[in-house]
Amino acid sequence: MPIASLRNFTVPIAGAQASTTQGLLMPKLKYRFRVTMDGFGVAGAPTTELTKQVMNVTRPDVSFETINLPIYNSTVKILGKHTWADAKVTLRDDASGIVSRKVGEQLQKQFDFFEQSSAQSAIDYKFRMRVEVLDGGNGGFEPVTLESFEFLGCYVKQATYAQGDYSSNEIMDIALTITYDNAIQLEAPGGAASGVGVNVGRVVRPGNAQGLASGG
Repeated sequence: MPIASLRNFTVPIAGAQASTTQGLLMPKLKYRFRVTMDGFGVAGAPTTELTKQVMNVTRPDVSFETINLPIYNSTVKILGKHTWADAKVTLRDDASGIVSRKVGEQLQKQFDFFEQSSAQSAIDYKFRMRVEVLDGGNGGFEPVTLESFEFLGCYVKQATYAQGDYSSNEIMDIALTITYDNAIQLEAPGGAASGVGVNVGRVVRPGNAQGLASGG
């Protein structure tokens, strides 16, 4: 079978956007990712062990409230405020106790359980989490970041330490539920905005000087 026929392994597109050379694009793979946390735990202590012990992580999940405008025989729906759903991260609880200690440090920053004393300000305990989708490179081949989601204004909402079980062969882990204020999508850490957070300008539809709520 000629190699050129593999170009047909995709959905045919008609019109000006059709391409005679474009085959099916390579998808991002779930297991090619990296998580880093800046400002997590005690200041100055490295968080690289957390990166190495991540088992899974969620990407951003945003939803919008709906504002209903009742009119004559119908209802027009317009956009309301948005809400970022909590992120989930699961960490392997290593035998050295490093991961458990780092999680404990972060919890203590948020609230001192021994002295029963809270942080003076939210900025004192909030951290940044970065989820990078990678291309699979490793070792002598530097991995390329395909996209980077930056979770901003994070704190641990819930930390669940896995139970012991004599009948199980599973490892112990620590499941974190992380609340955050905002999420921005970048091409790479510190790179240009791409997708969520990119500057598209304040869109005003032509002929919409009166600010119409409905449209076609």
